[in-house]
Amino acid sequence: MTDVKHHGATQAGVDKHHGTAQAGVDLSDPALSRFDIVREGARRDDIEIVTYESQFSHPGSRQEKRIERVIAALFLIAGVCALAFLLVYILWDWEFELGNTLSDYYTPLLGLTLGVALLCIGFAILAWAKKLLPHEISIQDRHEAMSTDEDRQITGQTMVYMVDELGVQRRPLLKGAVVLGLLPLGAVAAAPLIGGLIQDPHKGEEPMMFRTGFSKEANGGQPVRLTREDGTPIRPDDVSAGGQMTVFPGIPGGATNEYADSPTLLIHLRADDAAVARENGATDPKNAGSMWGDYIAYSKICTHAGCPASLYEQQTNRLLCPCHQSQFLIIDNGQPIFGPASRRLPQLPITLDAEGFFVASSDYREAIGPDFWERP
Repeated sequence: MTDVKHHGATQAGVDKHHGTAQAGVDLSDPALSRFDIVREGARRDDIEIVTYESQFSHPGSRQEKRIERVIAALFLIAGVCALAFLLVYILWDWEFELGNTLSDYYTPLLGLTLGVALLCIGFAILAWAKKLLPHEISIQDRHEAMSTDEDRQITGQTMVYMVDELGVQRRPLLKGAVVLGLLPLGAVAAAPLIGGLIQDPHKGEEPMMFRTGFSKEANGGQPVRLTREDGTPIRPDDVSAGGQMTVFPGIPGGATNEYADSPTLLIHLRADDAAVARENGATDPKNAGSMWGDYIAYSKICTHAGCPASLYEQQTNRLLCPCHQSQFLIIDNGQPIFGPASRRLPQLPITLDAEGFFVASSDYREAIGPDFWERP
């Protein structure tokens, strides 16, 4: 903020206070003010300062104080909302729950608090620029030239002068509001990076990221059947050669969001392809013996971003994720061969029970979903 009487309302007023800029001004002259150096730099860049005037009759006017309080309030509201975001993000021990529960408000609260914080910061910056800073109109002629040492000195002084014009030093209310408003917002930027490290997903004898609805514990210690969405079990004859079927754990709620990590693709490979898949699987400690006959089962959840990888191309034995076009080679342990996915699809060990229905020999031996879930 600049006083009209200090810098003047027009170029003539500026010249009257600071003196007409002449060629060869000695920038080392201690008598020069910072504005003199700024104006000299403008002259050397062929910039004409047409208007440079304060928006207030004098510093500390009632109008200025009122605008200052409004801007300070916006910064403080932003800080409170950013702090609320941090408290919700870190202290709320959120877990997915079925039905209408308090957990439904977790994500909306994060969005609301962060949105209001950013909105208030934006309005505060706009109000500061529009209502507090001096009005300036300058005209510059276009030219090309190398920067000299004096040019760099002028640029540095100009930047410092612009900071002075913000008036933060003589407005302690705004200074404190900016600090209180921006510090929590900075912490918000770091929260997703640090917050994900607070709880170790690998803790315990059976980490939650490594357990799905196909775990025997979910079925009283008995192998879990592979079923359709309606819960009916599946026999080998139900899937034709070259065909595939989405299956779910045959337990209560197995096809619901309660076991959203469990959808699996059961594929009936052709005999030649099955032989290749069996040979490749035998060389992998986790996938050895996971096939039954010519049948193989993979997690349907893409290891890139958790989308459903369900587009099976039987001619090439590739499984395509439609979200980001990752492709996995089914006959080579589900290895990614195209797209952003960097980790293979987990394979579900399968066999038949006494009645001839498909069951999971065990749960998945690798973590389901995006690759960062398995990083220690």
